[in-house]
Amino acid sequence: MFQSLMHASFYAVDMDAITDFYVNKLGGRIKMLIRNQAYLDKPNHPFHQRALKDPDGICIVYFEIAPGQFVEFFPYFEGLQKPHTKYNEHVGYSHIGVLVEDIFETQKELMEKGVTILSPPVIGNSHTWQMWIADPEDNHIEIM
Repeated sequence: MFQSLMHASFYAVDMDAITDFYVNKLGGRIKMLIRNQAYLDKPNHPFHQRALKDPDGICIVYFEIAPGQFVEFFPYFEGLQKPHTKYNEHVGYSHIGVLVEDIFETQKELMEKGVTILSPPVIGNSHTWQMWIADPEDNHIEIM
């Protein structure tokens, strides 16, 4: 049925910090970036009002973190969305997981780039090596 997980999607308050993290810290690349102006001719779409106010603003960005694997971000809708809560406070999303070749080399590279390691590499209950980081909006990432 499925071939792979194509992307996970999030809303972000600070798109500049998110871009810096996923590109400069994690080594991802921007695969697709759509500006609000793409919705100027779509008056029934939720992004239309945003397009009228800020046509050059970013409305969707896909970061490719591995070949064919993406994390997608939208800027939040002020006044419509509630603030992000702390990790695992609500039922639903908990974290995304990524695979690496060498967890210790990855830890070293991330630390050199200034990424805070929330939990250093340990063998978890799944009997695999894992460590934890979080992006600037506190979306947790399990590295295995």
